[in-house]
Amino acid sequence: MQRHIFHDAVKRALQKEQWVITDDPLRFQFGNVNFQVDLGAERLLAAERAGEKIAVEIKSFLNPSAITDFYAALGQFLSYRLALESVEPERSLYLAVPVDVYQTFFQYEFTQSAVQRYQVLMVVYEPVSEVIVQWTR
Repeated sequence: MQRHIFHDAVKRALQKEQWVITDDPLRFQFGNVNFQVDLGAERLLAAERAGEKIAVEIKSFLNPSAITDFYAALGQFLSYRLALESVEPERSLYLAVPVDVYQTFFQYEFTQSAVQRYQVLMVVYEPVSEVIVQWTR
């Protein structure tokens, strides 16, 4: 139930920023493997991002071990990105994380090194107010 709340919060936060949710979930195939990213969205109007397409994998980091959640999230992110680059190269993949986790766990030297090394694009969200706090590139 909790994960569903995070999913809906990110979806509404993106919509508040004028993103049109095109896929919920975004399904695609690469070779013989089927993939399912939480959301696909497109910006249709805003001049600076018109036509931009994104895929967003939403993570809650609710498990007691943030590092275990991070291992799973990073592996999933890298797999999705590899497949998306072949199937939909115009679509950028983002990892969505709650602001409290971003302000703590994602400030650790190891986490920052991994995010930089693997060029993880992130969208930081506030689940209660359902807003995007930050986009990282």
